[in-house]
Amino acid sequence: MDLGTRPMADEVKVMLGLEVHPTCGFVAETYRSPLRIPAGALREAYEGDRPYGSALYFLVAPDAQIVMHRIRSDQLYHHYLGDPLEVLMLYPDGTGAVTTVGSDLAAGERPQLFVPGDTFHTSRLRPGADYALLASTEWPGVEPPDVEHGDIEALVESYPDMAEHIRAFTSGAR
Repeated sequence: MDLGTRPMADEVKVMLGLEVHPTCGFVAETYRSPLRIPAGALREAYEGDRPYGSALYFLVAPDAQIVMHRIRSDQLYHHYLGDPLEVLMLYPDGTGAVTTVGSDLAAGERPQLFVPGDTFHTSRLRPGADYALLASTEWPGVEPPDVEHGDIEALVESYPDMAEHIRAFTSGAR
């Protein structure tokens, strides 16, 4: 790879060991804390203890988008490489927002995006974009029972002010 050019998505997948993930495009977990939080110490009853934190790389491509989902934990997205990523967030209080995470600071993009726990979210690349490489850090760390896929029609009903965005972001979703 020429250092003056951006690597192709397939090159990034190989270099970082990213694999297809049912929720988040292509993923590789990079950290899981060996320290555990006992279930009784968490704000809500979890099905057992949780790691203090976890982190992963994820790559979104036109054929591998983030599907509508929520996790119980707070998470922070970090944009590393590629195109900006538009993120639709549906907050537990019934409000929502669309934010772009990316590296063009002058255009209002920011390289980090906080996604509060229990927030349904999905994303999309802009037309013509190749990919976006990001990471997510979560605390407490996420276990499979902490992930819930969103029912699009139920979310449209629950978030009428965001219905147009929900449909736009999820049309053609896998």
